Parts: sequence; C-alpha cells; structure tokens
Amino acid sequence: MKILVVEDEVAIRDLICINLELVGYEVSTAEDGLEAKSFLEKNTVDLILLDVMIPGIDGFSLIEQIKKYNIPVIFVTAKESVLDRVKGLRLGAEDYIVKPFETVELLARIEVVLRRYNKSSNIIKFKNIEVDTNTRIVKVNNKEVYLTAKEYDLLILFLRNKNMALSREQILDKVWGFEYVGETRTVDIHVNRIREKLDLKDNIKTVFKIGYRLEG
Repeated sequence: MKILVVEDEVAIRDLICINLELVGYEVSTAEDGLEAKSFLEKNTVDLILLDVMIPGIDGFSLIEQIKKYNIPVIFVTAKESVLDRVKGLRLGAEDYIVKPFETVELLARIEVVLRRYNKSSNIIKFKNIEVDTNTRIVKVNNKEVYLTAKEYDLLILFLRNKNMALSREQILDKVWGFEYVGETRTVDIHVNRIREKLDLKDNIKTVFKIGYRLEG
C-alpha cells in the first residue's frame, strides 16, 4: 500500500514515515501543497495524510483540487476546532486526526479508511501464520488454530502494529475497551497464550516496564 504524507514540519513528517514503513507501507512525502499536487499528477497512491497548514496550497484548498483522483484523504493537523473538523469532512476527507496523536491511533484510522475503500487485503501474513480477517480464521502452516475472541483481537492488534511497542494500557483499551476495569495481568495471560498457540515466543517481545512488541 502506498501512502503520501504531506507535512511541512520535518520532525513530524519523519516520525510518521518511520512508523508507516515499520508496519509495511510504502511512503512518499511532500513538504507543501504545490509539491503534493505535482506528485499526484505523475504518481498514484492509495491514501494521503494531509496537513492543513502547509505552504503553497493549504490542505483545505488542495483536497478540492485533487478530488478527481478519488484518493482517500485523512487530515492530520493541529487545527482542532469543531468548525475546522466539519469543514475538512465536508470537503471530502475520510477522517480528521488532531496533533499530537498516538501512532497506534493513526495506524488504526488508516486501516479503517483503506478497508472502506476496499484497498486493504483481508489476508494478513506473518511468518508461517495466515489470518483471514473476513472469516476470522487463523492458520499456522495451513492448519487452522483456534483462538478465543480476545486472543484473535490481540493478534490482529500486534500484526497491524508490527515493530511498535504497545503498552498494557493501550492493549486493554484497544482489545477490551474503555469499560474494562480488570488488571493489566489479563494482557500478560493472553499474550502468553498466543505466544504458545502460534509459536511467537521469539517474536512477541516484552518491553520492560511498558508492554509488548511484535518483531519481524
């Protein structure tokens, strides 16, 4: 999947690019609206991450000029007022995320938009593991492995955030939801179960005093 990141702040642009590439996206960048417009005239991408306050052509103006390409756009911006959000969505953006943000949230929103546009494959592969997200069937070496609902959701969270450290609190939030009031020990138990069931002992690393990271 190819993503164009349009962002004039170097530190933010580099951080976004690093995290997108870590999970397998092919990333191109543009520092301003004019560069982005020129890039899109010659290249195709699957999604655009677009800052609003960029030089040349601002994000709100640029999205109107590139509608003809039918590429989904997510605004990533410091403009947090409700009016700005509404304007961005009315101009055709698929989503609007305000800086600063958690990388795991950005990746999740990207995945949702790509699925909405049917650009995201329903098959996820890692090592000898294959997951069909439509049927929720998990196979190891082409043999089906039973996972509970929470084990499956935890596996998907790791696969979609590969090489990223996830805190136990983030995992509880994403897999169990805001309502969960149990202890983070629950996360450790479920991590150990999918390590055993899917032979991921060497891939799901414990990050000291934080949580876990799927490496590969």
